[in-house]
Amino acid sequence: MVTMLEIVLVAPQIAANTGNIIRLCANTGARLHLVRPLGFTLDAAALRRGGLDYHELTDTQCWDTWADCRAALGAERRWFATTSGAAGRRYDEVDYRPGDAVVFGCEAEGLAPELLDEFAVEHRLRIPMRPYNRSLNLSNAVSVVAYEAWRRHGFAGASSGTFDESLRMRSGGRGDAAS
Repeated sequence: MVTMLEIVLVAPQIAANTGNIIRLCANTGARLHLVRPLGFTLDAAALRRGGLDYHELTDTQCWDTWADCRAALGAERRWFATTSGAAGRRYDEVDYRPGDAVVFGCEAEGLAPELLDEFAVEHRLRIPMRPYNRSLNLSNAVSVVAYEAWRRHGFAGASSGTFDESLRMRSGGRGDAAS
């Protein structure tokens, strides 16, 4: 089964941002890839402190290097990089396909210029902002792009009912949350 979207975070620094993105991936069906170095640890206590309590609901992979991540995901998919620079396409001008990969840089600096140079201008995505603003929060930027990609897929796999109804469906209609 092809994943709706591959989200790649290169050197994320803030556990709470990554926690929000993990929750987002759990809710949209995206897969998350974290490229070291990370600004936090992934042990159980750190995951709870950072609000990363959805980690077991999301397919999250950690990679030692950008090259390892890129090689593992493969060149046959389409790759996009996000940038706050003017060069590039607006994120909503892309006809997202299942399995596309979107790469985001760290909170403080974005993607390194040498990494961004690996992407043709038409594969660099930007999110419009008002003048004189530098960037969005990382988890907000990922959310904007992920939901646009999922919208393009017709929100495939979305729940049609409430949280309680989905729990009942998962438990086979027994009325409890047991699985």
